[in-house]
Amino acid sequence: MNFQQLRIVQEAVRCNFNLTEVANALFTSQSGVSKHIKDLEDELGVELFVRRGKRFLGLTEPGKELIKIVQRMLLDANNIRHLAAQFSHSDQGQLCVATTHTQARYALPQIVSRFKTTFPKVHLVLHQASPAEIVAMLRSGEADMGIATEALADVPELATFPFYDWRHAVIVPESHPLVAVTPLTLEAIAEHPIITYHEGFTGRTRIDATFAQAGLAPDIVISALDADVIKTYVELELGIGIIAAMAYNPSRDTGLRLLDSAHLFENNTTWIAVRKGHYLRNFAYQFIALCNPELNELIVRSAGSLSASIDPDR
Repeated sequence: MNFQQLRIVQEAVRCNFNLTEVANALFTSQSGVSKHIKDLEDELGVELFVRRGKRFLGLTEPGKELIKIVQRMLLDANNIRHLAAQFSHSDQGQLCVATTHTQARYALPQIVSRFKTTFPKVHLVLHQASPAEIVAMLRSGEADMGIATEALADVPELATFPFYDWRHAVIVPESHPLVAVTPLTLEAIAEHPIITYHEGFTGRTRIDATFAQAGLAPDIVISALDADVIKTYVELELGIGIIAAMAYNPSRDTGLRLLDSAHLFENNTTWIAVRKGHYLRNFAYQFIALCNPELNELIVRSAGSLSASIDPDR
């Protein structure tokens, strides 16, 4: 048994059992992947994968048990490397933050600037992804932390912490008739075509729920992954926009008007997440503290330890 075999098992699950993708991800050949799997199964004396001919369809019952152990082993191996780096070069290394476009564009610039001033030798990777992809990157160890509004808070393997609260807001072209409507109502908004976020991004679920609770069915004509695209099409007068309020900048968005709509939409919370048991370098804790000063290293370490995820009733 070796680490390459364990990596292949983990990658097979991540790639939905497509061995070509596994080989590409691990920079090896498909025949090499197949041989490693067969050698591991022969050594263990059990089949780990459900097969149909040469295709892999899923994990057998032994495979489902093994993958849990494999993930822990690879996580600990990665932790050893991080631990060694911490003591040899405490102010150098890499920090990978997986986040959405909205957070990278509007919430993180000042934090990143302050972090880089303090840790100029740390290579900061901002990996923009969907909330589901962020969860996958945290689970696999590809990302040190994730920042998003959706998905993170409901994953047992993750320790999550509040970053900040925010609300949605309505934007319209300067000459739009809604500018004169005060107070703004959901009914008035629903009379116009709407451009907002794609499902699963930046609180879209909350937007849908808000209209549904009011018995309204808004006409969402365009959905996009980020506010910049939404604002572009609002400027073209293809509809009114519903975006995260922090995405509006009056000095830049000169052709648009932000309407007072705080009373219409509930608060959303953006979360910071780390995988439980994942070793974080000291500068990672500093990054988190820059996001939320109440999150000191002790709090994050305690919540992120594997013991914090143990169910006492099991």
